[in-house]
Amino acid sequence: MIRALGLTILTLALAMLPAGAIAQDQIIRVGNLLTDADAQPSGPATIIVRDGRIAEIRRGPDAAYDAVATIIDLSTKTVMPGMIDLHVHLTGDPGGDFWKATTEPAEWGVVVGAKNALVTAKAGFTTVREAGSSQYSAFSLRRGTAEGIIPGPRIIAAGPALAIVGGHGDVSGFTEEVNDLLTGGYSCTGAVECAAKVRKASRAGSDIIKITATGGVLSQQGRGLDTQFTSEEMQSIADTAHSLGLKVMAHAHGARGIEAAARAGIDTIDHGTFADEAALRVMKDKGTVLIPTLMAFKGVSERLDKGIYTPVVEEKIRMTMGRVGKAVTLAKKLGVPIAFGTDAGVFNHGRNAEELQLMVDAGLTPREAIASATTIAAKTLDMDQEIGRIAIGYSADLIAFDGNPLDDVRTLETVDWVMVRGRVID
Repeated sequence: MIRALGLTILTLALAMLPAGAIAQDQIIRVGNLLTDADAQPSGPATIIVRDGRIAEIRRGPDAAYDAVATIIDLSTKTVMPGMIDLHVHLTGDPGGDFWKATTEPAEWGVVVGAKNALVTAKAGFTTVREAGSSQYSAFSLRRGTAEGIIPGPRIIAAGPALAIVGGHGDVSGFTEEVNDLLTGGYSCTGAVECAAKVRKASRAGSDIIKITATGGVLSQQGRGLDTQFTSEEMQSIADTAHSLGLKVMAHAHGARGIEAAARAGIDTIDHGTFADEAALRVMKDKGTVLIPTLMAFKGVSERLDKGIYTPVVEEKIRMTMGRVGKAVTLAKKLGVPIAFGTDAGVFNHGRNAEELQLMVDAGLTPREAIASATTIAAKTLDMDQEIGRIAIGYSADLIAFDGNPLDDVRTLETVDWVMVRGRVID
């Protein structure tokens, strides 16, 4: 009776806390604990969360706890670290209406992004790398989720992507007058100008620099999917970003564009669709990480022949279909690090975990696929002492579900409970 009364009083007190506040102690009773991708599920445990971090891990089903703490009962669930998606576009939804850039203000991206941040977190993704948005929309979302105003994942935000003039990532598909009005100001020509745009992005608040190293599938151009930036431009971008303490992520499809980006010191190759052995060997030598985004191709293929995409885009989609997943198979064989990313926004947000099975289909083991979305992704972000595993001192980024993902990664497509930085996502 006394204990029940104490919990009732605590519940009332918690209801009076300001938005985003975290209770001092949260006691999480776990049915089956999977601390990281290298471990085995270890049975019942109790996790104590304090000030948004994991303070203690007590093994066994009957660990003592303070009666005045918040009790979260997950004793019938498996609990593991929250997943990390290294390539999302929270501020956009799928579709082929490129002309909407002329009708929707940039601020609308924050509204869409708030919706998608919640959906993404509920799907089990507690950290994401926002891979390209309008000038400040992703930065506003980043602050909102960090402060607990917007429920959602931790956001590592790139902001606008650097592109060549008229290339993938620059505005295209309109008359030149409209293109000029809509440009975001991050296209560049030559090593000096590209270095300046990196500095501009850093000043604006980018956590990482995004470039479009090759042509892209969804832009309104029929010029193929290979190299757009020159090697000198990419070298300048990489050197400048690294001098500022920033990493660089490169959208890259064509083999020679992938090879040139890796040789320049770009940190991750996102998509990597046509990567051949020569390109992947340079990636291996340079320590460049492959982010396959296999769900992007599944998403666009589902929309073919429905009048959604323009003819030039449909043709480019068909160019990629026979290559999807082959780079993953070869990358694993050659020892290239593979981390998890989906390109959510090209398909409906919330389906991110379907990428895991696609990675398994391409040759990864379930354990390797889970590592790609936890420990390897955390290391790619230089945050492997903060996220990616359940350990004392780490951020309390946790998910709960039924089953064992080491037996079947599809169990992670249905997540029942999520905590981000000690905040339960409802």
